[in-house]
Amino acid sequence: MQHRYIAFIGAGNMSRSIISGMCNSGYPADKIIASNPSMPKLDALESDFSIQVTQQNKQAVEQAQVVVLAVKPQLMETMCAHLKDNVALEGKLFVSIAAGIETARLSEMLGGQDNIIRTMPNTPSSLGKGMTGLYAPTNVSQQDRQYAGDLMSQVGEIAWVESENMINGVIAAAGSSPAYFYAFLEAMQKEAEKQGFDHHTARLLVQQSMLGAAEMVCHNPQLEIGELRAQVTSKGGTTAKAVEHFQNNGIDELVAGAMRAAITRAEEMAKLF
Repeated sequence: MQHRYIAFIGAGNMSRSIISGMCNSGYPADKIIASNPSMPKLDALESDFSIQVTQQNKQAVEQAQVVVLAVKPQLMETMCAHLKDNVALEGKLFVSIAAGIETARLSEMLGGQDNIIRTMPNTPSSLGKGMTGLYAPTNVSQQDRQYAGDLMSQVGEIAWVESENMINGVIAAAGSSPAYFYAFLEAMQKEAEKQGFDHHTARLLVQQSMLGAAEMVCHNPQLEIGELRAQVTSKGGTTAKAVEHFQNNGIDELVAGAMRAAITRAEEMAKLF
């Protein structure tokens, strides 16, 4: 990975996850700086990773070649306005991890700077098990694309999309989907408790089963997920009855509807900023 001087504007969980991955893979700590309005998160980053920290966005961005925009979407416009009025932004690469703000809008906020890559990571990135979608307009160089891809690979797998509207598909399939799995696990745990298991045992049963199933998918890329399902589903057995119940009650339509709802909301959010 190229070792450019990089600034993180915002020191939340995603910034910390990326910084942790970078430092653990040998990225020079003296080439990383993070800014944040309050000190506790900065103190932790400085203590844990020996990076530079500051409460001044201007100080962080002035010396950076790459700027990671990691503030909340509703704060982005104010933060960018301050930057464009106080710092020379030409020639810098901007990497956004903010949900709902399209690259054209970010360019407006940054006073016309258009060397912007938009990313959409998900929360398992905090464990290095994330899934990130990336989009770059055609004007962004291959070298900058490579850097951004390497950057987000520090927290998991990546997938590039060719059109920006596909980022909304990434949100539906990866960004929001951990919550889908949690909802499913939660429902299973509740039913297990109704069947007589204590809270701890019920959780252990469902979480370990989900973990094992996920590992089976990851370790058998040559098999379709449907084939893995079929391998567990003996004809006329208990699993077959459970799967039949799901299918008879429209599991495919339910999941598709949920994903489309996520996409619709992402499209609505893009108009808010």
